[in-house]
Amino acid sequence: MPRAVPPGLGPADTPDELEARFYEALQRGDLEALMAVWADDDEVMCVHPGGGRVVGLGAIRASFEAVFSNGGVPAQPEQVHRLHWLGGAVHHLVERIRVHTDQGEQTAWVLATNVFVQGPRGWQLVAHHASPGMPEMAVPGAETPSTLH
Repeated sequence: MPRAVPPGLGPADTPDELEARFYEALQRGDLEALMAVWADDDEVMCVHPGGGRVVGLGAIRASFEAVFSNGGVPAQPEQVHRLHWLGGAVHHLVERIRVHTDQGEQTAWVLATNVFVQGPRGWQLVAHHASPGMPEMAVPGAETPSTLH
């Protein structure tokens, strides 16, 4: 049975629209809106920065419930590189996360890859992979050295 979409949100017409919904839900800590962007598929997957692979909607929901226990995540997508083809898209981007600490505002950088497919319910997220970034990302246009592994 397909999952309910939160009121006011129909199918996403583009991967960019769906990605915007993902980050808005992440920033607000809105679990229902965040889960509505995911494809209704047992093989969807998510990797949180520094974490292991989470597979399946139930496990992804539980992981974001834990993340949202401290509120939303102030992640701002930047430097989005897009690869689109008929029925699919991959976006690789940098997430800028600003947090307030006792030492003042701090910025964390995360490298993220979002994979989208187009189906009967419009565009849907099938994979979100986020890894800790590097301090060099604070310089606009800076590239980190490539490593083959």
